[in-house]
Amino acid sequence: MAKYLILIHGDERQWAAMSPPELQKRDEAHRAFATEAGPAILDGRQLEPATIATTLRTDPAGRLAITDGPFLETKEAVGGYYLIEAADLDEVIELASQLYEVSAGHSGVEIRPVVEHG
Repeated sequence: MAKYLILIHGDERQWAAMSPPELQKRDEAHRAFATEAGPAILDGRQLEPATIATTLRTDPAGRLAITDGPFLETKEAVGGYYLIEAADLDEVIELASQLYEVSAGHSGVEIRPVVEHG
C-alpha cells in the first residue's frame, strides 16, 4: 500500500462567501468521502486561510527570510488535505472524485504520492 496526499485547492474568497446550503452540501460530500474511504484516511484537516501562513526561505546571502502569507501570488490556496493509504492511484482518483471541491468550479483537488524514506 502506498500513501497519497490529497490537496484541496480553491479560491478562499469564494469559500468564505458560501451560503449555509452550500456549506452543508460541501460538508455532506466530505462526510461521504470519509465514509467511503474509511480506514484508508490516515489524517485529514481543514487549514486556516493562507493569509495567516508564514513562509520561510533564505536570501542570496543565506540569511533566513520570514514572510507573512503564502509564497506564491495566486488566488487559489490550499484549504485542506487528506493523507490516505491506497493500493494505487486509480483507487485514490475514485475516492477523491467524490470531494465537493472537484466540481465546485472555483476549487480543485491535487493528488501526490508520498515518498517513503528508510
